[in-house]
Amino acid sequence: MNLSSWFRRDRSRSKNSEETHQSNQRQEQEEQLLGVTDQLIDYIKSFTLDTFKSFPLQDDEGAANGDETQKTSSTNVRKDLSDWQERHAVFVLSKVKELAQLRFTLCPRHMKEGQFWRIYFALVKSHVAEYELHAIQQAKLKNLKLAMENGKGPDASPYEVEMAERQESANLAPSTP
Repeated sequence: MNLSSWFRRDRSRSKNSEETHQSNQRQEQEEQLLGVTDQLIDYIKSFTLDTFKSFPLQDDEGAANGDETQKTSSTNVRKDLSDWQERHAVFVLSKVKELAQLRFTLCPRHMKEGQFWRIYFALVKSHVAEYELHAIQQAKLKNLKLAMENGKGPDASPYEVEMAERQESANLAPSTP
């Protein structure tokens, strides 16, 4: 083996290692933004068929609104979820195979897709509420900044937007329990 081929192979390995590291960092950031913590994963793994079958739903609004006709996205997750909930659902289904298996078993034989997700988010509310709230705040801030840039914003001055932005950056990630 000559020196140039060794150098090329070594560069290729370091480039692959760098890409893997960046990919891992992106996944960790996504987990943090979506509230997919180790505690949540352990909690989700404790779910059983009976957890979903015996869960008391407060109202049957999904059935009243024609639940079967609701659209699904390309990832087969309900479109009646918020953007954050949809991203969370897709991510958690890919990360926690037990939940994916439960969903496959339950939907549509025992319950409708909408019921499944309403129950899921009711069950994990205490684990993910602050992450969802943080995402909502980030979206509002982004919309406010866009509106200010387009001159259509509310009476907020650029200084108020900057202060809100600084406050958000100080609270970058929600505290983990």
